[in-house]
Amino acid sequence: MPPHPFRPARPARPSRPPRLRRRASLVAAGAVIGGAVFAPAAAADEDEVAFRIGDPRITESSGLAVSARHDGVVYTHNDSGGVPQIFALGPDGRTRAVLTIGGARARDWEAMAVGEDERGRPAIFVADIGDNLGGAWPHVTLYRVPEPRTLRSRTLTATEFRLRYEDGPRNAEAMMINPRTNRVYVVSKLFGGKVYEAPANLRTSGYNTLRKVADAPAIATGAAFSPDGRTCVIRTYFGATVYEVGADGRPGERIGSVPIPRQEQGEAITYTADGRSVLVSSEGADQPVHRVPLPEEALPAPERTPDDGSGNTQQEGQGAEKVADEDGRRDASGPRLGLFLALAIAGTLGYGWWRSRRGRT
Repeated sequence: MPPHPFRPARPARPSRPPRLRRRASLVAAGAVIGGAVFAPAAAADEDEVAFRIGDPRITESSGLAVSARHDGVVYTHNDSGGVPQIFALGPDGRTRAVLTIGGARARDWEAMAVGEDERGRPAIFVADIGDNLGGAWPHVTLYRVPEPRTLRSRTLTATEFRLRYEDGPRNAEAMMINPRTNRVYVVSKLFGGKVYEAPANLRTSGYNTLRKVADAPAIATGAAFSPDGRTCVIRTYFGATVYEVGADGRPGERIGSVPIPRQEQGEAITYTADGRSVLVSSEGADQPVHRVPLPEEALPAPERTPDDGSGNTQQEGQGAEKVADEDGRRDASGPRLGLFLALAIAGTLGYGWWRSRRGRT
């Protein structure tokens, strides 16, 4: 049989450990952890299918990230054992571009996020942080590629950062980037999960040490910061928890929970561009990506200008004075009118002074 026209040849994949083969059954039947039964959350009443991943090359969507450059575009990647590629999906779920990551290995890709490079330009980060043997890898890897201005299939050269945990190797499937600080956080996938913080400035030589800064839910499979950096979310197979982000940029107090729809093997989560919902995906072929609304207490705060003294506030950028027109050009009508009045007043005063001097001569 000829090869599938849309599926490139893939190298033979090693057989997966029993843990991976058991996960689907755990999700379907519930899991017993420490004597307590964790059943999968029922589908939320208000969640909807944002789109369906129909590309036959995407069979293990393990990471999701919303584009910073392209409206409606969401990035995803497969789990492990294949070609190191990022898929750019449009609002209808169709693949708009395939970004091959040059110089990278797809050992066990588990998460992704959009952040910035050292010059403040949008960049895509992919975390090769899975460790199914729970400590077999002395270090894990974070790859960074620039987010392209134009979406077309191409090869991008990766910048590689090697990471080590301060307390020894461990398995992890969740990574997120604080949009305010551009700092990377990794969440371990243990019964006593922890959030690990990377150095403020990642270096390409040597190792970057990940240090524990917060607790995390057991069996975390995905995480993300909100677009405004005010909250973050950590998901498991069975649900998701929203946290307030402290002044130090780290996850803080628990705000609430998000009911995750039943999924075959749910691993990825990200906020929508407006910060009012989360998108969640699952491994498996032809899987839907659900949009789930956030609880009210986790919604982004409306942007307001300071009180003008009358007790009224206005939406930022919508005051009485128009700042820019639809093309982005600055509206100079306000400054022009003020300048005209100032000149008119000055002219009137000058004319009066001149008349008074003539009357005295």
